[in-house]
Amino acid sequence: MQAVETALRGVFVIEPKVFGDERGFFFESFNRRAFANAVGTDLEFVQDNHSRSRRGVLRGLHYQIHQPQGKLVRVVAGEVVDVAVDVRRSSPMFGRSVAVRLSAANHRQLWIPPGFAHGFVVLSETADFLYKTTDYYAPQHERCLLWNDPAIGVQWPLAGGAQPVLSAKDLQGVQLAEAEVYL
Repeated sequence: MQAVETALRGVFVIEPKVFGDERGFFFESFNRRAFANAVGTDLEFVQDNHSRSRRGVLRGLHYQIHQPQGKLVRVVAGEVVDVAVDVRRSSPMFGRSVAVRLSAANHRQLWIPPGFAHGFVVLSETADFLYKTTDYYAPQHERCLLWNDPAIGVQWPLAGGAQPVLSAKDLQGVQLAEAEVYL
């Protein structure tokens, strides 16, 4: 596995070694020891999640203000653009974001440590999105940033400037300036 740090310190693109031939392919999607060596921290994942979404669905930008979750995310069918936003006020990168294309074809994963908001938009007809978390989902602590907050400036790749398909929760997202964030 190779881990490449993004422009946001602590957020890594993980590229597994893929072994393929005319029969198909094989790769280790997670190895605790290799992951710890690659990103410099040994963590315990406590929950695995799987979502399926259709083209144009945008989920996020979510984080938990208490019980913060680190997330190791990947796509097993389809393609998305995945986004992490630094919501640690004390960070020199506060409010900055990074976007990474994840797909079943490129096998990439993204490690998003605690302290970051996370979201993605689906580019393919559908996408199956898997993620491991370092803490349990706690809806009472979940917060949501406005997906199109100009202060964050995420350039979501929406076809022809179309509006994304959002959940009621995501429609209620707040701008970073008003959001409850980490110190």
